[in-house]
Amino acid sequence: MAAFRDVDLAILGDPSRQAIFELLARQPCSVGELAERLPITRQAVSQHLRVLKEGGLVVATAEGTRRIYRLNPEGVAAIQAYFQRIWDDALTSFQKAADAAAIDPEQEHP
Repeated sequence: MAAFRDVDLAILGDPSRQAIFELLARQPCSVGELAERLPITRQAVSQHLRVLKEGGLVVATAEGTRRIYRLNPEGVAAIQAYFQRIWDDALTSFQKAADAAAIDPEQEHP
């Protein structure tokens, strides 16, 4: 399994991969189940799952002759951590800008 320092959000840039990711967020599925819910072939679903799996966002487990795909909690946590860092940086910048723009009451009335 890949170590998650940075998340390659480009993996989710494809609409079909986004749809697969969202379906797997709701429940684990097989390739066939995903293909039934999407306007793409089983082969295309398999190719998208391979990209998601290589990117660390999806894991598969064998159940009989089928493979069941689900979101990789570590990959989802990496995405969450990425956006949390962005959010924290934005809040810090906002706070600095607000502090710089604040007028000191003692400077207004010498």
